[in-house]
Amino acid sequence: MEIIEQKSRGSQLLKGYLMATLFYEPSTRTRLSFESAMKRLGGEVLTTENAREFSSAAKGETLEDTIRTVEGYSDIIVMRHFESGAARRAAMTANIPVINAGDGPGQHPTQALLDVYTIEREIGRLDGIKVGLVGDLANGRTVRSLAYLLAKYNDVKIYFVSPEVVKMKDDIKEYLTSKGVEWEESANLKEVASKCDVVYQTRIQRERFGERIDLYDEARGKYIIDRNILSAMQKHAVVMHPLPRLDEITVEVDGDPRAAYFRQAKNGLFIRMALLKLLLLGW
Repeated sequence: MEIIEQKSRGSQLLKGYLMATLFYEPSTRTRLSFESAMKRLGGEVLTTENAREFSSAAKGETLEDTIRTVEGYSDIIVMRHFESGAARRAAMTANIPVINAGDGPGQHPTQALLDVYTIEREIGRLDGIKVGLVGDLANGRTVRSLAYLLAKYNDVKIYFVSPEVVKMKDDIKEYLTSKGVEWEESANLKEVASKCDVVYQTRIQRERFGERIDLYDEARGKYIIDRNILSAMQKHAVVMHPLPRLDEITVEVDGDPRAAYFRQAKNGLFIRMALLKLLLLGW
């Protein structure tokens, strides 16, 4: 897919296919990368952003009825929803493929795929790596999905570094333990950064705190990747972030070759191109 994107501007692999994007939560990168992926392969896009406010959902239509309707207009549905488990409900209803583009604080599987792809491209391997997951681990669906996917590889160690109020939930910890994956919680970002191949930073998500702005303020700004943290990292290691970032990675980090987050975002296009081709045409 990288070669197609670079050299074949007129790919017609998915010509005649229609992808519908149903986004009940705001998104820039995920929605645009899916739409770009479909168009790069010659397909067409039906798009709705803020479906929560502007669609029949605002009138009280059930998710199941929306999916039954939209599948009549398209060949594949890409959906982001504010409720954990919504994508599973949509997939059980639809007779066409449904891709989960994030379901509330639940999972974000295509992000995990592009993250693992990025790690392999940057570090050169997935077995035997040490990964530090930093920031909002309770609400961050990206880190939940990444931890889940890393459990499929051998001899992986995961460090959790987060403020007390947003620690990784027990379901992921129990899953890792059941798969024999070593994990450890730490409050010392610099120490963890010195040991890791990948430091995966995330934004503290204000939108998940509701009225508890005091808890948000307590969590925000506790763990920041700056030159000081970079100085502790190994030469081959990388800093990743699912974006958008606020101030949890300082701008001075961007110029360091170990800052992989914009390359990571680009990799999302290739992964999603491959996924659309796989689901619509097969191998």
